[in-house]
Amino acid sequence: MYQENIIDMLMRKMIHFNQNDPQRIHHLIKVHSFAQMIGRMEQLDGHSQFLTECAALVHDIGIRPAEEKYGMSSGRLQEQEGPFYARKMLGELGFEEADINRICYLGHHHTYADIDGIDYQILVEADFLVNFYEDNLGKNIIETTLQKIFQTESGKTLCRLCYFGH
Repeated sequence: MYQENIIDMLMRKMIHFNQNDPQRIHHLIKVHSFAQMIGRMEQLDGHSQFLTECAALVHDIGIRPAEEKYGMSSGRLQEQEGPFYARKMLGELGFEEADINRICYLGHHHTYADIDGIDYQILVEADFLVNFYEDNLGKNIIETTLQKIFQTESGKTLCRLCYFGH
């Protein structure tokens, strides 16, 4: 129950951080929901599930600071600017340093060559599941990404159900 309360508090902080930007708020909630679902379907241990869900909530925290600082928010700039804000927010909630470090590392979710754990894999898959829809990507792109990036059986199943109906 304690971890659920922390996740709820982090979600509220992220909604406040992205205030007046419903598109980003909806995005982080959807990515969190898919990450939560995939983690449960993959039967993650409790701590990995917690870290995965927290990373899903803060995964795009670098967008707004990058836009304010550079006038754009490429993946690289998000990864560069996000950790400062994520560290501050997670620290305010009393996260342990090792957990803050892992969550900030998972914020590099635009870098697919460095996927080093199930938590990272799930975050990438959850973000793609949402981005396929939000970016109105075609079936060919979705199929290619499914084959090249998705690794969990749960993520693959959800992708097929959402976009191919089987």
